[in-house]
Amino acid sequence: MGSSAVVSRALRLIDEGALDDTNLENFSARLGVGSRHLRRLFAEHLGASPVAIASARRTHFAARLIEETALPFTEIAFAAGFNSIRQFNEAMRATFQQAPTEIRGRTGLKTALKQPHPAAGALTLRLPYRPPLDWARMSGFLQARAIPGVEHVTDTTYRRTIAINGQAGVIELQFVADAAHLLLRAWLPEHTPIMQVVERARRIFDLSAEPQLIHEHLRRDAVLTAAVNAAPGLRVPGAWDAFELSVRAVLGQQVSVVAARTLASRLAAAFGETFDSPFAELTTVFPAPENIAARDASELTALGILPKRAQTILALARALAANELTLTPAADPIATIEQLQTIAGIGAWTAHYIAMRALSWPDAFPHTDLGVMKALNEKNPKRVLQAGEAWRPWRAYAVMHLWMKESA
Repeated sequence: MGSSAVVSRALRLIDEGALDDTNLENFSARLGVGSRHLRRLFAEHLGASPVAIASARRTHFAARLIEETALPFTEIAFAAGFNSIRQFNEAMRATFQQAPTEIRGRTGLKTALKQPHPAAGALTLRLPYRPPLDWARMSGFLQARAIPGVEHVTDTTYRRTIAINGQAGVIELQFVADAAHLLLRAWLPEHTPIMQVVERARRIFDLSAEPQLIHEHLRRDAVLTAAVNAAPGLRVPGAWDAFELSVRAVLGQQVSVVAARTLASRLAAAFGETFDSPFAELTTVFPAPENIAARDASELTALGILPKRAQTILALARALAANELTLTPAADPIATIEQLQTIAGIGAWTAHYIAMRALSWPDAFPHTDLGVMKALNEKNPKRVLQAGEAWRPWRAYAVMHLWMKESA
């Protein structure tokens, strides 16, 4: 793995909070490098140490919670990953030269975040992004695949059930016209995991992308110019839950989007956790890998899932439940794609689709996809793969443009 790839993966792990509860030696070992080498790479590429970046992440997130929520400072401290109130206060003074009380007194709550919502009790935060963002196309993509009971999509909102820290909740992402942020509302039993919720929610609409950089690169290829110019804010829709997305990918093999959605909804209804959410249309949390891993194939086939796909889903669930497989953006995408393809029933298309949406790998390329081949007017997968070389390292974005071109 190259040095920039190591740094990129380390940053993704830091975003997931991997350095909040361990030391640099253990963190470096997870990346397969020594701590001294990792510090050297960070100094070379970023001009700061991994520990300093992790600390800045906690401090700036805490400042957001102070400015945008009415949470007590004690809750903010632990939600931002600090080990004590003293550590929190010292970090805020060192970074902003102000105490938390002064920061809140100076800024107050943002006006947009004070607006009432039909379902009370939500914690509301802004999720900034770099414009443009093609909300309509991305929400349409997600709406076509939304699992009834688990997800609900409207013209302006994406809502879904979540499970985090063993507890069920609901999140809502709302599009705000003429603004460079989405509004995140989270209905949670407690707010300790809110930093994780924010990071995972951002992935759903790929809010960390740099669209101008990506699309400037892609539009150079005459094959993509018109499609990119027509949708400059198109991104790669991610996923809240990697297992859920992977199951959908398996169920979607050689069937329509509607058929895959129907099967996924049956699976969720049969084995998911039901709970009282703030919304009547959201009733179920998609089952965890541990839940499905304990099932027999006959329980899945009774839902209409083909026997081979049932076995694939069980193998996938068991690998995740046993921690033999990791599906997060911090995972090595190439190694993970190879590992996924050792599971019977998962080929290159499925593995790359999972990497594209669950791992948020921008260079994932399901080149055998029928929609991609049709959009390129090409029947030879090798020539499709060859054409994709010009799109590196943004092939996943090229795929989205080709899919939208084909569905237009």
